[in-house]
Formats: sequence, C-alpha cells, structure tokens
Amino acid sequence: MPVELPLGEGTVSVSLPDCDVTVCRPPGGDPVDVRVAAEATVADPHGPRLRRRVDPDDTIGIVVTDVTRATPDDVLLDVLLDEVAAAGVVREQVTVILGLGLHRPMSDAEIEDALGDHADLARNHDPDATVEAGTVEGTPIEINETLAKTDAVLATGMVEPHQYAGFSGGAKTVVVGAGGESQIGYSHGPELLGREGVRLGRVDDNPFREFVDAAGDLVGVEFSLNVTHGPSGVLGAAAGDPRSVVRDLAGAARDALAVPVDDGYDAVLAGVGAPKDANLYQTTRAATYVTLGAHDPLREGGRVVVPAALPEGAGEGTGERRFYDWLSAAESAEALYEEMREGYEPGAQRAFVVARALRDHDVYVTNSDSPEVVEACLMHARESAEDAIEPGSDVLVVPDALDTLLV
Repeated sequence: MPVELPLGEGTVSVSLPDCDVTVCRPPGGDPVDVRVAAEATVADPHGPRLRRRVDPDDTIGIVVTDVTRATPDDVLLDVLLDEVAAAGVVREQVTVILGLGLHRPMSDAEIEDALGDHADLARNHDPDATVEAGTVEGTPIEINETLAKTDAVLATGMVEPHQYAGFSGGAKTVVVGAGGESQIGYSHGPELLGREGVRLGRVDDNPFREFVDAAGDLVGVEFSLNVTHGPSGVLGAAAGDPRSVVRDLAGAARDALAVPVDDGYDAVLAGVGAPKDANLYQTTRAATYVTLGAHDPLREGGRVVVPAALPEGAGEGTGERRFYDWLSAAESAEALYEEMREGYEPGAQRAFVVARALRDHDVYVTNSDSPEVVEACLMHARESAEDAIEPGSDVLVVPDALDTLLV
C-alpha cells in the first residue's frame, strides 16, 4: 500500500511493494484553538502576568520566529499586544524583530503573511547591527541594537525537537534569532556541541540549553509565549518565565511525539514538507534527527531517504551559504568532520552535524528542484523515493521526521 509523505505544500505518494515497510507515527494529541490557548496561558502564566511586568511608558521589543518555523506568530503577537495594552502600552511603543539568526531576511510578502495586520511593526534582524550586553562563559553576548534600547524584551516561539537545545523556544528565539555572530558561533561551535548532554529531546543538563538560558537572562528576556505542535496541529501553549515555558511544553511534546522503534532497518524514509524543505540546510534536519537522536534505528551502512522540494537550493542566508561552502568543498564526510572539529564560522554548524551523520549513513534527497546542490553536498539525489530504496529493504517510514522522537 502506498504511503503519503509531505513534499513542499503538498504530498507525494511512495509505493514500495518489494520492501518490508513499517510506518512510524507518534501518538499525537488533540489540537487546540491557538488563540484560546494563548489567551488562557497569558492570563495564567509561569510567574507574574505580563501586564504587571510592564509600565505604561515602557517601550517593548517582541522577537518572533522566521519562515523556517511554522509558528502562528500573527495570533501570538495579537495576544501579546492585547496584554501590554491592558498595562497602558500603546501600539506605537512596540517594535517586532524577526528572529532570523543568520538566515535570510524575510520578504515584505512573507512578513505580511506571517504577521497579518501587525506586519507594519516588524523589521528583519541584522546580525551585523548588534550591541554587546555582557558575557556568558567568556563569550560576548550581542543583541539586536534596536531591541537593546527597549525596556522589556518578549518572545514568541515554537517548542519542538531541536538537535542541540533539546527543544527550541524560550530564550533561544531572542539569543539566537536576534543575536550576533559571537554567541551564535560559540553556541553552535564544536566545543559546545561536543559536550555530553547536547542532543535532541533533552532539556535538563543540556549545556546548550543552559548557555542559551543564561544569555537570555543577560539580555533581559522578560516573557515568552510559546506553542508546541504535533502532526494534528498546535497541541498547547505556555507563557511566562522562559525556562518554565520550555519545560512545560517539552513535556507535552514528548508525550505526543515519542515512539519506541526497533533496530536494524536498511532505510528510513523521512518526511519533512514546508517550510523546512524549502532548502537543503533545513531539510537535512530529517537525517540528523533520525541518526543522531536518542535512538538510531538504522543498521550499519543503512540510509536515510528524504523527499524535499528545495526551491531555494541550499538556502539563501549567511548560515546556509556557509553550510553549502563547507560541504561542497569536502572530499569526504570523515575528512570534513575532522577539519570542522578545529572550528568553523557561525552558521556552518549544520555542515558539521551533517558530516557527523554521513560518516555512518548515506543520505538520499528525492523529488527536489535542486539535485545538483544535493550531489555537491556529499549526498545523493534521485527523482523519487522508489529510486533511492533498494528492493527487498526493511524500511521504516517516518512521515513527520522533525516531529517524531525515536526512542
């Protein structure tokens, strides 16, 4: 029987009649109405209510996510603006920063699509226009210069599985999304990423998460409004103190997304879909989440197969370009991994993690608009998933690889 996997904004049907196919689906959960859930948690947050944390004459900076995360920022921003208005803060006192990190700027059309009636408040973050707020672990923490001038810093965010932070969200939206190359380079560099505890699905005793949270304290991240999601949609919301928000929603996400799996599969067919499959940089998360998570289900030499649209090729931001430059210049995954252990520029960390995965497993990207980019980056391009999986293979299908925790 064919299986449906996401591809861009649509799906692709994959038929593997000569293979032994197991479909892995997380337990999921019941979707919630985003506005109702957001309003309820803002009214009963972790810590004091936001309207009691700000004064009528305060300027407010709100960092929201960019196009790489499917966060309902228009609704979350609307709820936050209503809450600060209850404290006497007028709309003209609010600036919205698009948390790009080192990703490409969003277009006017993308901003309007993401933020609706509040698009006029938004500006793209420029990682070259930052000011230093202090240091954490000896690393200068640089923050968006406009944001640094505000009296209160707020953030939206999506708490979802993350290769380094365990789960995204909380202070990370600000520290990375509206930060400079200093902390992005250190937090995504080989020294920190190589520490015990830095891995997918782990929040407690995770040095990456601890660094991000400490940097969030330094730059004054006052209040987060985050959501988490599963295959059925948004599953819940939490607001208030950033650490508590992440732990609250990470627990809910684990309940919805964790799936026990066996070992020894010849191939994992991993789904991504929009917005993550817009470029190879984001798409490779599927392969690294499968192979470098809590449990690698592949046999030695097994492969990951990912249908992905890739209309942007490798990607258009600074980090994406550095990712492509490292991978496309490499002779082999092993050589690249060893070279990058000595250090690399901020944004290139995804090449480091991909090289780590490619030492043990091949990655095939199918159905894409950019097969030449895939082939240049130590991976294999095929027209279809069927072309990438050998007959007789034992195949694990993970339709939503970025929202499934294999345990």
